[in-house]
Amino acid sequence: CEEGICLFDFTDRRMLETELKQIQKHFKSTILPGKSKYFGPLIKQITEYFEGKRKNFDIPLVTPGTEFQNKVWKVLRTIPYGETRSYKKQAITLGNVKAVRAVANANGDNRISILIPCHRVIGEDGKLVGYGGGLWRKQWLLNLEKENMNKKLF
Repeated sequence: CEEGICLFDFTDRRMLETELKQIQKHFKSTILPGKSKYFGPLIKQITEYFEGKRKNFDIPLVTPGTEFQNKVWKVLRTIPYGETRSYKKQAITLGNVKAVRAVANANGDNRISILIPCHRVIGEDGKLVGYGGGLWRKQWLLNLEKENMNKKLF
């Protein structure tokens, strides 16, 4: 995407082919390997994240989705680094406690892993549930953030 990152996901995710097709359809274009002015900053920032040196991202994101999905993804970006929220809490934040399943589905449709931190959403009982990258990876990301949560960046 010329305006920002529209897909950043794990290559072993089962839904990756579907996501690529959805993006092609949305933008009415063919996805070609190439370069983007956002790749350099993305690589730098994601490397800093994994090194525990970055807690927020400032790369422009393009989030093709429904109005509801975009609201859900916007709320995801407000969950602080190292913290978690339940799907129910996310639904309450959106103003509809009954929208828990819809929120979970929108989280599952997130195509920009880590930068839109759906890994920070857990079950109401505190258990890990639903993550397209795999629950083991979700646990790993949460552990990484917990370990670096109080680390001074400067």
